[in-house]
Formats: sequence, structure tokens, C-alpha cells
Amino acid sequence: MKEAQAEYSNGELTVVWKPKLCIHAEECVNALPQVYKPDERPWINVENASTDQLINQIKKCPSGALSYYMNGEKDDASETSSTKVEILENGPLLVHGTLKVLDKDGTSEKREDVTAFCRCGASANKPYCDGTHTKVGFKG
Repeated sequence: MKEAQAEYSNGELTVVWKPKLCIHAEECVNALPQVYKPDERPWINVENASTDQLINQIKKCPSGALSYYMNGEKDDASETSSTKVEILENGPLLVHGTLKVLDKDGTSEKREDVTAFCRCGASANKPYCDGTHTKVGFKG
């Protein structure tokens, strides 16, 4: 089953939002408040920033919920050959790159860009982070 997502285009670039991945860190809202307005529908207004501003902000999304592709190019980008693991202070474990996540029942899921894994143990969306670490005061 394909994961739910929404796409927003400015004609040159298309922003892809995967709500299930979002950990509500608000990096997008803080960086480009004129684009990301959670209380409005649509909540992403790509016409309010340049393509370069959007790309720079999307690359900083800690969960991988936001990604993009250039219009006219395939949106199934080629797999990256390297992986980076980053531990956020008092937060999730971020894995940058393309990876395959195997569930305990043997099902697999392909993840791209950035995947945020829970470190606090309180996520309702394990193994992925759902932002609960801030509510439970996780330190680590």
C-alpha cells in the first residue's frame, strides 16, 4: 500500500509531504513561515518562496516528511550510495539515505532521504519517531 502524501508545485519544483513521517519539529514553519502555515488549507504555499529557498529548507527537514523533485525529472530519485546516522540530542536517531526497514513480521518498507527512529521508547509509531520524546522529557 502506498503511503499517503500530498504534493505542492510552483511550476519548477514539487514539494512532497508525507504526513506519517512528520515529527512536528516545526523546522519548516520556523524557516519559512510564509510557506508553511499549519492552521491554513492548503498548509503549504510554495509560491511564497523561491525554489532555492524551498530546497534549502527541505534539506533540513529532520524526519524526511518533506522532500522534493524538480518538475520534468523522475520523482523516484536514484538511490544514494552513502548513509549517514545522526543522533539528535534529546531526540530521535536520524538515518540519512535510502534504506530498507524490516518489520518484526517480515514486511519491508523502503525509506528515502531522512528517517527518524525513536530513541525514547514512547513513540506510538515505532520504530519511527512521532515527537513524543518532547512530551515525556526524554534526555539522551
